[in-house]
Amino acid sequence: MTQTYISHDSAIGLISWKKAIEALRMGHLRPKAEVADVFLGPSDATLLNRAAYIEGLGYSVKAVTVMRDNATKDLPTTQGAMMVFEPESGCLRAMIDSRLVTKIKTVSDSLLGVKLLARPDSKRVLIMGAGVIAKALVDAYLEVFPEMEQIAVWARRSVQAEQIVNDFRDAETDIVVAHDLAESAASADIISSATMTRSPVLMGEWISPGTHVDLIGAFKADMREADDALIAKGAIFVDSRDTTLRHIGELMIPIAAGVISAENVRAEFYDLISMDQPGRISDDQITIFKNGGGAHLDLMIGDYIIQAVEDAT
Repeated sequence: MTQTYISHDSAIGLISWKKAIEALRMGHLRPKAEVADVFLGPSDATLLNRAAYIEGLGYSVKAVTVMRDNATKDLPTTQGAMMVFEPESGCLRAMIDSRLVTKIKTVSDSLLGVKLLARPDSKRVLIMGAGVIAKALVDAYLEVFPEMEQIAVWARRSVQAEQIVNDFRDAETDIVVAHDLAESAASADIISSATMTRSPVLMGEWISPGTHVDLIGAFKADMREADDALIAKGAIFVDSRDTTLRHIGELMIPIAAGVISAENVRAEFYDLISMDQPGRISDDQITIFKNGGGAHLDLMIGDYIIQAVEDAT
């Protein structure tokens, strides 16, 4: 079998956000995944290995370095690759640039959460952050939710938010810089937070009834984006209990402090997609989705990327 290396630049133009989201939805109708994670190194320079097995879909291992200070050196913060193996023979199907897998997986994960949990009449989105994921979120919202009336982008340095807004200046949707975070959060129907902060930047007192809050950035035990007030007042959902509850500070820290318990997590994707558990139950409910980005999601997206490349050749 021919083994393929799929780079970010060779495949990004072949990707449909709608199809990527559908790949995640369909993947959760398969038998539940087995996953395992390994974190090595200091908090600001980490090697992350994530492995998954899904019956009928196969195996994957993604290895990436996450180097916080690379942003100041004009280098990618995250670098690495993922190997995808066939389910029957164990043959290597492809090696995929981790930038491609992580970006498509992370954004599709969050937008699937939006489709399942946000109010259907949502019109205003706030995106927090100014990195690769924040920019990709704007692109994905424009494709998947063209009915949105406004997308606001906030960053600690407004010039970074202005650059993202300028990149989408030809979009039909109104895309603006959010200068006042509290005010923008209060008026948003959906908030997608993709920052690298280790302490909360999104406060519960700002959040209006009916808002859907999508928390992306925190991926380690010492990281969180939302304060205790927000975590305590919302209905909490996750992509996977296995990859969030015992690994990510967004939930670990408030659980350890007694603000919430693990039982406050109402459902994960397997529950929501199979309809074993309800999602949003009222228009004024605040829903909180923790995007943990587990290895099984990488495998589902990796399979989709391989198919997209094969279909184009």
